[in-house]
Amino acid sequence: MRRREFITLLAGAAVAHPLAARAQDAGRTYRLGSLHISQRNSSQRNSAPHVAFYEELRRQGFVEGQNLLVDEHGYGLRSGQLAEHAAELVNAQVDVIVASGDASVRAAQQATKTIPILANATDLVGAGFVASLAKPGGNTTGFSVLSAELDGKRQEILIEAVPGVRRMAALADVNATPPRRLQMLQDEARTRGVELSINRVATSEEIAGAIDAAKGSGAEALNVLSSAFFYNNRQIIFQQVATLRLPAMYEWPNMAEEGGLVAYGALLTQLFRDIFARQCVKLLRGVKPADIPVEQPTKFELVINLKTANALGLTVPPTLLARADKVIE
Repeated sequence: MRRREFITLLAGAAVAHPLAARAQDAGRTYRLGSLHISQRNSSQRNSAPHVAFYEELRRQGFVEGQNLLVDEHGYGLRSGQLAEHAAELVNAQVDVIVASGDASVRAAQQATKTIPILANATDLVGAGFVASLAKPGGNTTGFSVLSAELDGKRQEILIEAVPGVRRMAALADVNATPPRRLQMLQDEARTRGVELSINRVATSEEIAGAIDAAKGSGAEALNVLSSAFFYNNRQIIFQQVATLRLPAMYEWPNMAEEGGLVAYGALLTQLFRDIFARQCVKLLRGVKPADIPVEQPTKFELVINLKTANALGLTVPPTLLARADKVIE
């Protein structure tokens, strides 16, 4: 089904079941709008976190194809498409807009002040998307991954994983990592005797070139900073660092399980299933976003992929392996 035809279908559902009817009623169709950036032809909709999200919605009585209509055309968007698609969702009067990543949340908030927005981003409070964790205010709630706060920790782990490293690079999303945080990372690297170069990108087309530039500048390792944009374009990153034989650190444990060298962060699938889906159910049942506290992860895991290390000719120190929650051999 074409995108505009699908938006028309969403709008048709809005006519049949107006927003004023907020309870979970028999015979009503609930409509989820989507705003997710990823590379073209992405399988993001079928990724483990999103599958877990929709499975939990089903368990709570919201079944896709029966009483739930999902905007699949909101997956795989380019950054330049966010504003237009957000406006279309507002015109269609969807029940909830699900937005992943800072750029998507920003586009949703600029498009509507009334339709509930279910958001996940690096730091919803720090970015100004909500007023506070306990009382988010406005029409937005969700969870903060707090992954950016771990960029420094991941940098330390990467320095330890690549013994003797003296020059390394950080891959930064211009829409997610502010200059002050990049400066902090450089300062922290300097105290460890490591020179850190910053390679900033705004589009998926720039990723491979930025990694090439990092390698060309003499970087011996790459810290892929926290960003939904990088997660959704991780296959591009995996392929390029493998080609260049460049050890890299990632934010989500499953990224190491999928072939990355090392990753440290929260369990994304668990967050989508246990937090995001529960919050979405509340919104669909009529609870106001301002009354649903923003949540944060409480568990973080370190995963090391020795298969990737061997392919790179890298020997990971036993002390680091001993601290890992999972080692892939």
